[in-house]
Amino acid sequence: MTLLARLDRLPLSRPHYKLLLIGGLGYTFDGMDSAVVAFLLPSAKAAWGLDNGQLGLIGSATPFGFLFGAIAAGLLGDRIGRKKVMMYALAFYAVFSVLAAFSPNYEIFLGARVLAGAGAGAESAIIAPFLSEFVPAKRRGWFVGALAGFFSFGFVMAALIGRFVVPTVPEGWRVAQLITALPIVMLLWWRRSLPESPRFLVANGRHAEAEKIVSKLERDVEKATGQALPAVPEAEAQPATETPKVNLFSALKFLWSPAMARRTAVIWTVWFVITFSYYGFFSWIPTLLVERGITVTKSFEFSIIIYLAQIPGYFSAAWLSERLDRKHTIALYLAGSAVSAFWLSQMDAPWSITLAGAVLSFFLNGTYAGVYSYTPEVFPTWIRASGTGLSSAFGRVGSILAPTIIGLSAASLGFAGVFGLTTAVLAAGVVCVVVFGLSTAGRSLEELTEHGKPVETAKEMTK
Repeated sequence: MTLLARLDRLPLSRPHYKLLLIGGLGYTFDGMDSAVVAFLLPSAKAAWGLDNGQLGLIGSATPFGFLFGAIAAGLLGDRIGRKKVMMYALAFYAVFSVLAAFSPNYEIFLGARVLAGAGAGAESAIIAPFLSEFVPAKRRGWFVGALAGFFSFGFVMAALIGRFVVPTVPEGWRVAQLITALPIVMLLWWRRSLPESPRFLVANGRHAEAEKIVSKLERDVEKATGQALPAVPEAEAQPATETPKVNLFSALKFLWSPAMARRTAVIWTVWFVITFSYYGFFSWIPTLLVERGITVTKSFEFSIIIYLAQIPGYFSAAWLSERLDRKHTIALYLAGSAVSAFWLSQMDAPWSITLAGAVLSFFLNGTYAGVYSYTPEVFPTWIRASGTGLSSAFGRVGSILAPTIIGLSAASLGFAGVFGLTTAVLAAGVVCVVVFGLSTAGRSLEELTEHGKPVETAKEMTK
């Protein structure tokens, strides 16, 4: 009988759903804060007389901060614990969102947006690996996919703020940023009672603390279900109970070692493909709508429709992840994204662009649900947060490059060529995950990542 086998056999119930809600609200506020920036740009331009180059820097500030935040969160999460990083990242992001709201000039605003992005990126990178370590294998795909689905609520809320607050309230663009930071107070209070990951504790030899957390969770689940807990199965694999200290060099060396290189290459490629395509699309769609002859206000309304399509995209993919396997779900939604991007490239009327854009939004965000479920599953416990954070960070390179590459391509390739390029990038992602991806559905985290001698293997690869 092991602690982790006891944890994995627990049926999903109220304690798990509480974790889902708390973690999911974190994603909602992260998504809201990053998405609202697009609606602030016209006001910032008017307030400080900015040129397009300066506006472009503001647009890149959040994903730039995300990149460094994701790297830091992963490395710290494997050293000091998942919970601490979540808490510190949340506070960091909230403080700099408020600072951005009161910025007296462009330079302070830009710096505050970068640092707020770093906090949001750190939180985004740590929530999925943290909560995946509490969930039984049979429900992990749905759970983490549904967790990622909370991002969509944040994007919809950002679109609503952009439509009804920014243009109608005095200094609305500043008020919008305060709104994105206010719910953090409630979330910080809730997270005071969050437990640390038992898997992290076991991997770091802190068995007494892990035993206390697992025992409490067992009692809570038994009380919530009103039934006796299932029998504890024998664990087929055990996590390392002594692990090396993780730093950036040792993490990269292990992730690109012969034993892990294929997994790392697939995950990094998928993260880059989906993030490049996602940010390329969402950074250009409002401009595209305006160029088709509709007003900025109307373009915001069309954007709400496109953002709403994210919600069924996320949750349908979460549902399919447990039925088709994560790699097949990712491939299916990437393929749908590629077809939708090609369809969008052929449209020229505002209504048809909006419809094709909504379908593309559905599939792009469904892909994210699969990716967020898939990524923590392929890395061992002792380096799971670092592996997830570095994968997310590599994807953020795509989010930084996409607006520039697509902007430059638009001049020579035109609208059809831009989304034709997006189609090709997505198609490459489909081939990569189908041919080289790992099947993970229904398998415990230890079965997927622990291979007999985890301590010795880890030490050798990080020397």
